[in-house]
Order: sequence, then C-alpha cells, then structure tokens
Amino acid sequence: MRTDAAKAVAAARDLARKPFAWTFTTPLYVGASLNPVNSSIIATALVPIATELHVPVGSTAVLVSSLYLASAIAQPTAGKLAEVLGARRIFLAGIVLVLLGGVVGGLGQNLAMLTVARVLVGVGTSAAFPCAMVLIRRRAEDAGLDAPPGGVLGGIAIAGMATAAVGPPIGGLLVGAGGWRWAFLINIPVTAMAMVMAVRWLPKDPVLDRADRRFCRVADRIDLPGILGFAVTMSALVIFLMDLPRLDWTALAVFALAAVPTVRWELRRTAPFFDFRGLAANGALTRTYLRQGLTLLGTYSVMYGMTQWMEAAHGLSTVTAGLLLLPMGAVSALLSRPLASRNLVRGPLIVSAVTMLIGSAGIMLLTSHSPAIALVLVSLVFGVTSAATTVGNQTALYLAAPPDQIGTASGLFRTFGYLGTITSAVIGGIVFRDGASDHGLHILGLVLVGAGVVVLLLTVLDRRLMGRGTTT
Repeated sequence: MRTDAAKAVAAARDLARKPFAWTFTTPLYVGASLNPVNSSIIATALVPIATELHVPVGSTAVLVSSLYLASAIAQPTAGKLAEVLGARRIFLAGIVLVLLGGVVGGLGQNLAMLTVARVLVGVGTSAAFPCAMVLIRRRAEDAGLDAPPGGVLGGIAIAGMATAAVGPPIGGLLVGAGGWRWAFLINIPVTAMAMVMAVRWLPKDPVLDRADRRFCRVADRIDLPGILGFAVTMSALVIFLMDLPRLDWTALAVFALAAVPTVRWELRRTAPFFDFRGLAANGALTRTYLRQGLTLLGTYSVMYGMTQWMEAAHGLSTVTAGLLLLPMGAVSALLSRPLASRNLVRGPLIVSAVTMLIGSAGIMLLTSHSPAIALVLVSLVFGVTSAATTVGNQTALYLAAPPDQIGTASGLFRTFGYLGTITSAVIGGIVFRDGASDHGLHILGLVLVGAGVVVLLLTVLDRRLMGRGTTT
C-alpha cells in the first residue's frame, strides 16, 4: 500500500514538474505524421500503379481523393469517439487500421483493393490529431496549466508539415528502389513502431463500465445518426466540388436530401455530433475554422496550381518545379516551433493573412519569362503563411474549443482544412481548364487575393483573439 502510494505521489510530482516529457509527445508526433506523409507519398506511385495494373493514369486519382474524403469524415468522428471511449483506445485503433491498410495495399492486385487500402489508411490516420489534442488538453489540465502548451502544439504542427514536405522525395526513393507497393508497405514498420510507443508511454484511459461499452449506449453518446448524416452530406459535397466546373446534379441532390434532415436532427439533439447551435454561439471557433480553410486554399493552390503552371507554361521539369517549391515547406517547418513556443495567436494570424495577400499579389505578377528567383520568393512567402496560420489557428482552436469537445472540434478543424485543399484543386482545374497559362495563373492569384482579404478581416475584426494564448 505504501509503495503504491509513494509511486502515485512520485508520478504526480513528475507530472507537475515535466508534464510533456518526450515519452508522452513522441508517439503523438509519430501519429500526427502518418496522415500527411500518406497524403503526399502516393504522388510518386500513381504512374507505376497505372502501368502495372493496366489502367489509365487518370483513374488512379481515386487513390488521392479517397484518402482526402475518408479523412474529412473520419477526423471529427475519431475526435468524438476519443471523447466518449478514450483517446488512447481510439489512437491505437487508428494505428491498427493504418497497419491493415498497408498490408491490403501492399498485397493489392487491382485498383479496387488499393482504394480500400487508402480508405483504411485515411480513416486510421485521422485518429491521430484529434486524439493527440484530447490527450494534450487532459495532460495540461492534470498539470494545472492555464496557458496552451505551445511547444507541444508546435511539435504536432511541425510533424505534419515536415512529413508532408519530405513525402514526395521519400516516395520517390521507395518507389524507385522497391516498386510502388512500398508506398503502402512503408506503413507496416512505421505503425509497428508507433504502436509500441503508444502502448508503453501514453497514459491509459479510464476503465469503462459494462453499460458504457454497449453498442446502443455508445451509438447514442456519439450521435451515430448524426455521424452517418454528416458522412453522406460531406461525401456528396466533395464529389460535387471535385466535378466542377461540370455540375453533378446527382451529387447536389444527394447533398440537399442528406443535409436537411441531418441539420434538423442535430438541432433537436441535446449533445449533437455537429453542434450547429454551439458553433453559432462560439464565433471564435467558427472563425478559426474559416481562417484555416481559406488559408489552406491559398497554400495548396500554390503547391498544386503553381506546380502545374511551372511545368506547362514555364517549361520546367517535374523535379525542378518541386525543388523551387521546397523552400515553402522548409520555411514553414523552421518557423513553426519558435512561433508556437511563445503561444502567440493574433500576431501570427495577422502575419499569415498579410503574407497570403503579398504572395497572391506576387502570383499575379509572374509570367512564363519570370526568373527562377521570383518563383522561389513566392514560395518563401507562402511558407511563412503556412507556418503562421498553422500555429496561430491551432492555438486559437485550443483556446476556443470547449474542453470536453476538444476532440470533435479538432477533427472539424482538419475537415475544414481538407475542404480548403479540395477547393484549391477545383479552382486550379477551372482556371487552367484550357491549359496552364499565364492568364489562368493571374486569375488564380486574383482569387487568392480575395481569399486573403477575407482571412485578414476574420483576423483583425475578431475581438476574441488575443496577442498571446492564455485562458480567460
């Protein structure tokens, strides 16, 4: 008894002295890297997959869109499950799904199997971020911390941005050396490592009563009908967006037919999955979602749209175009940690909006005869945008979300980011529908200037934003 009591006292002292030890944060960082690296690493495998499976290259785009769609739906769902069943349990379940996706993809013999594998990977990797936010919030509360743990939040941001940046080079090496199946098989050793670390180092969840483990009870607490309605609505919306400028009336009809009853259902629930009333009352959280979606619309338009333009209009090779945009990821990763460690909110968000405007204006000045240094400068500016918005909005999310809903709120934060990413691809397809020309690039820049103005207004007019992240 005395030994157990002494261990408990020692553990409490350790928690108060150093609540975010490396043993706690490392599995969270590894988990946070799984989604972005899987999002980017597949790019180098699409052509080899099409060649070996004897399918058109265009049809392999489903391997990209399926992961984005699965992630957009699964992120808030995983957050809700983490709040109800325990963040560690859902974190581990997500790792198992990623491992399964790696096996299915590595053994896949057709495009259907590979699509299933990507959905499994998308759902599994979606558990990491919302579960990490739940665990971080609870650890901060247990340690009696009032301010957000900026260094830890910055580490989560860096893990995502750095792995997204190095994904294509790593994918190129893996696919070049071992074939396209390694774009899936790489998940097996990584998830095995993440599983061991999570089991050993993450704090165990509270024991659930037998009644709380029953399916009906769990379904009611997570609002299963609301989740299903959200999934159908989001799927139809994404399909509609990805078909633009062609109007997919079927997807639009499904969206309307699913959205109306889902909204009515959620408004009647006392604890809904998608809390419309809560979002209406919590303007700070809603504005954080909008800022994140619009800013990622800008950064991913640069990553995808400018890359397409550099290759088609500027005559650069794929490798050269990728290298010219590499500073964007490098600057973003380098700036994230110092910004996050100071718990700054308003300052980074203003910087994000201003640099987005500057970078968008720079896009409007580029031509197919612009020197490479001009392209690098635009890339550098948007690198600052990416770092500042990720850090500022992530801290704003931590402060604005209700503590007991941080998992769902974090998942929706990522969902809005995915919508921005998907919309960037839609806009790129529209402005470059007749080919990647200077005129199309300038229209893209004009659209991004408009988005930047909205982001700036959402920031400077937000009285709830504070210069430094502290609780009030």
